Amino acid sequence: MATIAGLTMAVNVKEMLQSVTGLRQQAQCNNQLLASRVSLHKNSLETRRQPVCSRRHSVVMNVTTTHSSSPAVTQTLSEQSNQSRNPDLATVLVSEKLGDGGLDILRKVSNVDCIYNLTNEELCAKISDYDALIVRSATKVTRKVFEASKGKLKVVGRAGVGIDNVDLEAATELGCLVVNAPTANTVAAAEHGIALLTAMARNVAPSDSSMKSGKWERNKYVGVSLVDKTLAVMGFGKVGSEVARKAKGLGMHVISHDPYASADRARAIGVELVSFDDALARADFISLHMPLTPTTKKVFNDDTFRKCKKGVRLVNVARGAVIDEEALLRALDSGIVAQAALDVFAVEPPKGGDSSFALVQHKNVIATPHLGASTVEAQEGVALEIAEAVAGALAGDLAATAVNAPMVPAEVIAELTPYVVLAEKLGRLTVQLVSGSAGVKQVKVVYKSSRDDGDLDTRLLRARISKGLIEPVSDAIINLVNADYVAKQRGLKISEEREPADGESGVPLESVSVTIQDVESKFASARGDHSRSITLEGKVKDGVPHLSKVGNFSVDVSLDGNVILYRQVDQPGMIGKVGSILGEDNVNISFMSVGRTLRGQAAIVAIGTDEDVSDATIQKLKELPAIEELVFLRL
Repeated sequence: MATIAGLTMAVNVKEMLQSVTGLRQQAQCNNQLLASRVSLHKNSLETRRQPVCSRRHSVVMNVTTTHSSSPAVTQTLSEQSNQSRNPDLATVLVSEKLGDGGLDILRKVSNVDCIYNLTNEELCAKISDYDALIVRSATKVTRKVFEASKGKLKVVGRAGVGIDNVDLEAATELGCLVVNAPTANTVAAAEHGIALLTAMARNVAPSDSSMKSGKWERNKYVGVSLVDKTLAVMGFGKVGSEVARKAKGLGMHVISHDPYASADRARAIGVELVSFDDALARADFISLHMPLTPTTKKVFNDDTFRKCKKGVRLVNVARGAVIDEEALLRALDSGIVAQAALDVFAVEPPKGGDSSFALVQHKNVIATPHLGASTVEAQEGVALEIAEAVAGALAGDLAATAVNAPMVPAEVIAELTPYVVLAEKLGRLTVQLVSGSAGVKQVKVVYKSSRDDGDLDTRLLRARISKGLIEPVSDAIINLVNADYVAKQRGLKISEEREPADGESGVPLESVSVTIQDVESKFASARGDHSRSITLEGKVKDGVPHLSKVGNFSVDVSLDGNVILYRQVDQPGMIGKVGSILGEDNVNISFMSVGRTLRGQAAIVAIGTDEDVSDATIQKLKELPAIEELVFLRL
């Protein structure tokens, strides 16, 4: 067996730089895809949400919109009386402007309140009423906000890529999923980066201002050419890759620094990956496309600028705080940086007296007010993407754009979904077999698969096993976000192993087994290879999770409803006796499976029940002479 190591639910924001595939195709068909999403999202959502709508019967929504340049305004009572909430639906707060297409999606599955310009104190006061919060870049979702939600807040949606305005650590600790919209504004941001690059090189903004003041200063605004110049793209993620592709079309030589970038993907675009210092030394133009993290904060500082070629030109459409703005002002004044084109700032909007404002006023700076994603198409696309992610998360779907949960591609999520259900149920069943108060500390999970290690992503499975193990024996509410965190806090160590299978690789897993080590068992037959362990194994058959093994006994039990497990002496008439006792208690049997070693010896019987079984009925079953041990397990 090969041990799987290094699996974690903690997501480094930098990993977003690795998540781009098919970038050239995306750029070529972006407008067509976006138009298709706008026209088709209603139909696709109705199809995807049908089970939710059928359960809840009504999809009549309430939408409250409050917008003002002054502090948030509360609706009057007469306005509220005309809009009734559906108490069966989740409630979503949209704190910044979101496109109508996104709101339409949310209205189909939730009550929606649009309340803009909330202060942090106002947000904290309101947030305990909401299951989800959607923000752009202005709203700061701090630890205080998460704590003020009192566990009510389940999802935070960031309408855009960057999530530096959301406290991910607090969200993860308190079990709140954070999702973003990483693809919809890629082309818009890249286009704006290229627009700033060309406008800066040809002095478009100052010459336009000069013309409007009645001047004709051709000699003053002589620019520089882009052809054959070297552009260093710092951060080769979605936007950075697209900027590189477009810059190649302008005849520029493009290099890039990104410690997580794929060399094959860079070569496909014609980009040379280099070290950070090499990029600084060679660049005529630098375009910033890195996320804001503790590592990248003020990474462009005095030391960085000293390593640059004199007269370098800088473009930033990423995050303002990746630049030490005081250092940039000094570099501009000294001529190390000839020009800068900035769409983002450390303080937004810039205020008089701060470094951001000083940069805006500098004669060699072109400034725009964070317009990177501000196209009609991108705004609608971001609204659709984040609304779909939030609506899906509220419905219990696994989010492919989750930031603080395993970053798993959508196609992998779809393939693993029945195995994810199996993993949680195995955890729930196994922990109920533990006897005594010592607690669960060591768990071994074995995945039997014919696939190569790189073709099987088990992070979701591990998270759901954690959920199944912890929730039945605690008051904690576990989800995919905080499962690993809570497991660590409780001293629960889960090791994962792979076992090769002989079957076809078209099926991701042949079986999953969960073993709790160093514990006593309520059901001795569930012991694995060691006397102080409990082992259950499961499989997926026709998309349905099944219990396939209890200890060393083979069974075949559909994991739907509750389960009675018992060991009996293998003899005729037992099924009838057990069925009669359950029937007297009006308990319906959904399935039955018998596993035995040899005829006439011990047999393990698993019975599925649709209803709960009373203690009195369980006691009657235990009193049957042939039954040696019995447990009732709730799923």
